[in-house]
Amino acid sequence: MSATTVYQPDFLYSQGRLHEGRALHVGADGRILEEGPVPAGANVVRLPGRALLPGLVNGHSHAFQRLIRGRTEYVAAGSGSDDFWSWREAMYRAAETLTPEDIYAASRQAFLEMLLAGITTVGEFHYLHHQPDGTPYADRNTLAREVIRAARDVGIRIVLLRVGYARAGFQAPDNPRQRRFIDRDVDTFLSTVEALIRQTQGEACVSIGMAPHSVRAVPREWLEVLSGVRGDFPMHMHVAEQPKEIEACKAEHNLRPVELLEELGLLEERFTAVHAVHVTEDEARMLGEVGAGVCACPSTERNLGDGIVPADALAREGARLCLGSDSQATVDLLDEARQLEGHLRLSRLRRAVLDPGTGTVDGLAARLFEMATVNGARSLALPVGKLEPGAPADFFTVDLNHPSLVGASPASLLAGIVLGADKAAVREVAVEGRLVVREGQHPRAEESGRAFHALARRLYP
Repeated sequence: MSATTVYQPDFLYSQGRLHEGRALHVGADGRILEEGPVPAGANVVRLPGRALLPGLVNGHSHAFQRLIRGRTEYVAAGSGSDDFWSWREAMYRAAETLTPEDIYAASRQAFLEMLLAGITTVGEFHYLHHQPDGTPYADRNTLAREVIRAARDVGIRIVLLRVGYARAGFQAPDNPRQRRFIDRDVDTFLSTVEALIRQTQGEACVSIGMAPHSVRAVPREWLEVLSGVRGDFPMHMHVAEQPKEIEACKAEHNLRPVELLEELGLLEERFTAVHAVHVTEDEARMLGEVGAGVCACPSTERNLGDGIVPADALAREGARLCLGSDSQATVDLLDEARQLEGHLRLSRLRRAVLDPGTGTVDGLAARLFEMATVNGARSLALPVGKLEPGAPADFFTVDLNHPSLVGASPASLLAGIVLGADKAAVREVAVEGRLVVREGQHPRAEESGRAFHALARRLYP
């Protein structure tokens, strides 16, 4: 890269709206520069017919679950019905057999698909740690490193949220299908996270966070220890995804999940509750009072029959909503935003539920786009999600001539992109100023697809 690269689209997203005739200046270090005259010797990249926007931030992902897409959409013989818990048993089939190289191949394919959809950052909620029989690898972070390698090889920014998992549940017998997840004790979990931080020190586009899995999988003793761990890393946790989780939490602690986390001092700005489907108004207030994040994953919550995230109540109380692809049932973060709003419309029986009340055609779109960018970045403690001087130049473009966008006027363009664009309209994607997708193509797509296909056919003959 020369000293400066200047990207010249038809429209540039900045400060909550699209501007016509603006350019993005990027320095040799991949950081955004102040806009001004094109400097002598700059590499000018003209992008006619394009709108350029900050890269999308996927706040919650289980990359290996890309393998089970389309393979759990039925009721097993003799079952009578299907739900989250039966789906979980089907998911274990993949989780308990994958080798380190398999983890790499599955993760690479999922991350590549994210890039093609304009996602430039992923928060990977990683809970596969050990060998299939539960024996730790010599390096306890072997599988985490394979996931990070996959992200690095396709060019996506990753926050590896290393999961802590202690048990099958309150008064539940050990589940041998979970033995790859479980750490011996909280000190082992913490030392493994610390080792991973050391191992990745200085790696570009890689950072580490901590993720106690859920109140179901982590006992109070662990949570008490984790509440005292200080640092500027993000902390994510599955919270109130299923009614059974709440029933078990009340039986064990005489508290609901958010109430328990609040009592233990875990709720703070760096904390993100993933799902938060079944929270009360009081719990929404607890999350909002501390400015905690809530990561909604509507495609997965719909697919698993979890329920509808009360995003309107959470936003009203001040919780920061962001979005994730979770189980990779689909990978399209803007569609996650549409589903978040759409589910509320079905349950509230009205339109534009999350509209901020600005009276403008793009008010709702801007709010949803903020969830998919700025709020996701804050949830992962990253300086991305905005195209402003000093920030990494993570961005994507959309083709304004794509059939899903034809006819949009400048005033309705943002709403057209956020609420109507097909992900095939994404054409260029850059991470830290480097184009990793050009004209809708990733250079490793064919190689990755072949390896993933072979893995899937081996696992599901």
